[in-house]
Amino acid sequence: MQEKGITKYRLREKYNIEQKTLNRLKDNDNVETKTLDRLCEILDCNLEDIATYVKTHE
Repeated sequence: MQEKGITKYRLREKYNIEQKTLNRLKDNDNVETKTLDRLCEILDCNLEDIATYVKTHE
């Protein structure tokens, strides 16, 4: 976000990303894939630029 000059405020106000969604992202909580897709569109990036798969079960 910093590289693209996008703030959390701008995500909320211009792109209608809810605060609870931003909190989930900050807390590494579950988010919907459509949210990740939208963020990739907004930030003009690839999924691997904003998310990492972490295996939780063996």
